[in-house]
Amino acid sequence: MVLLVIPQLAVGQQDQSPQLASLLSAAQQAQAANDYAAAAADYKQAVKLQNDIPELWANLGLMQHETGDYAAAIQSFQEANRLKPALYVPNLFLGIDYVHTGKAKDAIPLLLKAEKMNDADPLPSLTLGRAYSSLGEFSQAARELRHTVRLDAKQSSAWFALGIASLSQEEEDSRKMVKDDQDSSYAKALFAQSLVKQSRYKEAAGLYESVLASKDQPPCMRSELGFLYLKQRDEDHAALEFSADQKASPECMLALLGEARLRMNTVSSNENEEALSLLHEVWARDPGFLLSSLPSLFEGMPDEQTDRFLDFLSRQYASGKIDDAFYVPFSQTVHGVSAPFEETAFMRHASQPASSSVSPSTIQHLAEKDYASGHYGLCDSRLRNSLGNRDASALQLLAICAFLTGDYELSSDAGRELLALSSHPTAAALYWSIKANEKLAFQSLAHFEQLEPNSARSHILLGDIYRQRERYDDAQGEYTKALDISPNDPAALLGLAFAYFAGANVAKTIDTAQKALLQSPDDPEVNLLMGEALISQHKFPDAEPFLLKALRAKPQMLPHVHALLGKVYDADGKMQEAISELKMGLESDQDGGLHYMLARLYRKIGDTADADAALEQMKVLQQRRREGAVIAFEDSHPSSLDDAP
Repeated sequence: MVLLVIPQLAVGQQDQSPQLASLLSAAQQAQAANDYAAAAADYKQAVKLQNDIPELWANLGLMQHETGDYAAAIQSFQEANRLKPALYVPNLFLGIDYVHTGKAKDAIPLLLKAEKMNDADPLPSLTLGRAYSSLGEFSQAARELRHTVRLDAKQSSAWFALGIASLSQEEEDSRKMVKDDQDSSYAKALFAQSLVKQSRYKEAAGLYESVLASKDQPPCMRSELGFLYLKQRDEDHAALEFSADQKASPECMLALLGEARLRMNTVSSNENEEALSLLHEVWARDPGFLLSSLPSLFEGMPDEQTDRFLDFLSRQYASGKIDDAFYVPFSQTVHGVSAPFEETAFMRHASQPASSSVSPSTIQHLAEKDYASGHYGLCDSRLRNSLGNRDASALQLLAICAFLTGDYELSSDAGRELLALSSHPTAAALYWSIKANEKLAFQSLAHFEQLEPNSARSHILLGDIYRQRERYDDAQGEYTKALDISPNDPAALLGLAFAYFAGANVAKTIDTAQKALLQSPDDPEVNLLMGEALISQHKFPDAEPFLLKALRAKPQMLPHVHALLGKVYDADGKMQEAISELKMGLESDQDGGLHYMLARLYRKIGDTADADAALEQMKVLQQRRREGAVIAFEDSHPSSLDDAP
């Protein structure tokens, strides 16, 4: 931290100069020794002697900031700002300390001013990103954080914050999609893609068929279904889907990738040659698409087939038939080596943006032709200037082309602008925003993990991934490693408590949640988990105060909170309160249990009509659950095709 230079004292104040000079010297020596409290004390004496020098107030504020006395620092920076509004440090640190003290809205004008004063410093944009995130303005946060990492690509905290902002934007858009467009083909496509990641292939296949029956649908749905069949080792059905997509949608290069993958599955050298030829065709049309699609190309391929094809590629590379630009990404993908983040924006290549002398309609026509021929990067380059033009069709095409060529940042921006054009967000705009922000989040968090491979935050991220995959022992291990590095970290404690609860270790859940509550006593998620754990031990009265605090949780969690409160009131004999809470919690009923409880309570108060209705709905949910269980059982047990080598 660099102190501001104190200007020459004014004439007529020389009698104070020796004492002031002594205080300044002592303050600087204390700061050099990292004794910020002593330095702050010296500066406090200095401003008493000379209270009209803004740099003195700014230096006092810096020392108070370093000691964590943000309230005092704010007062000092305010005084410096009043005396000299053009000073950079008071504007910047006043904004930083407002964010520290939960006044993000007040911080933003100061930070924007500081950013204009010094656009080369990453700190204003980093803090602005955090401020916007705390206000739920995730798109603005992402823009500021992108600016931060452009200024300093080694800012690990900025990569982490960018990843979290992108995930938060994805979550917000997903909630809108579920609320307004859950029956659209775009929502069904997203759900199908999610089911594939969970290896719930039969459920996903049914959804894909539903999407394919829709007139308006995302591109390449048949090819996505083809890759699903490949995961089930059903090459015949996969081949049919890839062939059908190529005929119906020539713009879909995922179908070409699928054809290449079919040939990579064989042991024939001729088939490998054909696979390479198809991959070269994709590369020639759009390198960005191939680079961004490589993980999908190899996903689920048996190791021996992957090794065989990579060995074939290495021989082609050694003989000079393929170059570095083509070969190296294949090798990195197969061996799990992450390329630098900057390389993922490969689409910023080749073509130049369209000339401003060309009309927008002509540009869009050319871009449509580019898209139709699978030249997504050219389409992206032509349309990137359409941001801000409020042309819905151009923005939607830009969102698609940018995503397919791997330019997720631009795809996200186009999706955001498209959403802003209407008070009712379109399903297509939400779809591309969700897809792009998911990719941006993964890229940002992967880059953060490269910079901080053994940090507490890295272990927390790994723990979250293991927990989502139901590998609870591994998750507990990662959260424990995080706590070894950063004891009492709230995120690590919460993750560990959830992992214990999912693993049916209620005693350790409660113990860990109690530690988390010491750090964040009003955190809704921790309170919800504590309440649920106590209910599992039939400690209903003890659970109630925690669940009441959990009512401040995210909207999608509230039905579960109300359902748990209904159980508490039912156990306490408060039938009307229990009925009211259970009704608000019915959205979370997965197996009919809540409807059964509600039917029982209705009968107790003599309401047979509502009791019968609740029982009927219970039967519907139970039947749906049985059908889902059959599909899940089939998904989890290999078919005859899965038994093949």
